[in-house]
Amino acid sequence: MLEALGISQARQITRGVVLNYQSHLYHYRKADGAALAVGTQKQWMLCLSAFFSYLTREGLVLYNPASDIELPRKTFRLPKHVLSASEVESVLCVPDVSTPVGVRDRAILELLYSTGIRRMELCRLDLGHIDAQSGVVRVEHGKGDKERYVPIGERALVWLEKYLVEVRPQLCPAFNDAAVFLNTEGRRISEQRLGTAVHAIMRQAGLAGKGGCHLFRHAFATHLLHAGCDLRHIQMMLGHASLESTQIYTHVNITQLVEAHRRYHPAQMRGGNKPIDEALPNG
Repeated sequence: MLEALGISQARQITRGVVLNYQSHLYHYRKADGAALAVGTQKQWMLCLSAFFSYLTREGLVLYNPASDIELPRKTFRLPKHVLSASEVESVLCVPDVSTPVGVRDRAILELLYSTGIRRMELCRLDLGHIDAQSGVVRVEHGKGDKERYVPIGERALVWLEKYLVEVRPQLCPAFNDAAVFLNTEGRRISEQRLGTAVHAIMRQAGLAGKGGCHLFRHAFATHLLHAGCDLRHIQMMLGHASLESTQIYTHVNITQLVEAHRRYHPAQMRGGNKPIDEALPNG
């Protein structure tokens, strides 16, 4: 792009060039025809601004042409499918808990649903991060390397304790690994292997193609909100930096809207002095 514009030195780059580059990122299409994610576009622009900030500090350019550029805003969207409480229960019942791996997988699913933590955060959990007596999990390495404390429910604690007492010593007999969840080789389970395992469980539950670990995070937040939990409490448990990220869970299912309209709109109400059928026009 710079060669086409005849630009060979950083000091030749103007604000207009930066804006053209931002437009290029917006219109760029990958090999599969998909556009760059908004977060990816924003990251490239932030890198560009940081680079010119460095050049400015070093006196190599007079000003930062990328400063004060309006960055693309990331949109927060729920997945097309949010697990209902019954669907969550059906997934939780899939692992064969008569086997060590089945107990481990059940404990993983219970923890994902009970705490709403991310796949990455679950994989990074160490034994010292679980406080069963207080009923909390310490997420030490969350997104942005931020620490937070998340409550964990009694049922999840029961399955977690069963895994830690009965199964984990079998997976980790030869050396001491601080990780809570281990693979069959006795090492800390990886995000990729965890994702593969959860996808397989979702298929067995008849929910193939709906998603993986993140579905439990969405279900966690949605079910809490529908039960009346304060949005700011959900924000703290999810580890969202701003309330804007959490507000995606304030969606209302269309079936709930239809039911509310049917029950409360005067023109839909039955049982009054005049049946609704009598109010309909004859023509």
